[in-house]
Amino acid sequence: MKGTSGTTSGTSGMRALPVGDDALLVELPSGEQAQALHAELLRRRAEGTLAVREIVPAARTVLLDGLADPVRLASELTASDMPPALPETQEIIELRVRYDGPDLADVAALWGMSEQEVARIHADTEFRVAFCGFAPGFGYLTGLPERYHVPRRATPRTSVPAGAVGLAGPYTGVYPRSSPGGWQLIGTTDAVLWDHARVPAALLAPGTRVRFVPVGRR
Repeated sequence: MKGTSGTTSGTSGMRALPVGDDALLVELPSGEQAQALHAELLRRRAEGTLAVREIVPAARTVLLDGLADPVRLASELTASDMPPALPETQEIIELRVRYDGPDLADVAALWGMSEQEVARIHADTEFRVAFCGFAPGFGYLTGLPERYHVPRRATPRTSVPAGAVGLAGPYTGVYPRSSPGGWQLIGTTDAVLWDHARVPAALLAPGTRVRFVPVGRR
């Protein structure tokens, strides 16, 4: 169905909005569906059935840039079924973490349990990178059930150290470098999230499966 603003909507709740002459922004009802669509579009590009310069996922959108005919693709996407859930065949990246963050006690209070239980639940969860942003190498990881979602800090810190593992809303993230931030910090990792000398430079990419492996405190 074609809207008056150029928006194409499908029965699945997917919306596609042309952006400029050669880009398309696809909105989806949930983050999980955005991740599944992103994986499907990458598959199509790899097999040569989708010509696109760039595919950029976000929380509930996927941006396709460099399309020859974005309107045609919009109609095709919204007329098709929602892509299936992501396969579990990709290798898991393990990040060694010390659960020693300054907000661990606050998160334990929000969850209604001990700090040790927070660490156990977090380490027992398999995460997936939904999208990247904020800083080079920073991945927004989903996986914690909704009951464990926490608000950002009321007062952000002016400096969060590289390697800090934090929670905010539905996401877990690892700061790749020192920067201001308002996430609830529960741990620390020595993993290098961004390295210019590495190919690819980012350790985490959209779709990557991640587990946190607890190690001793400092």
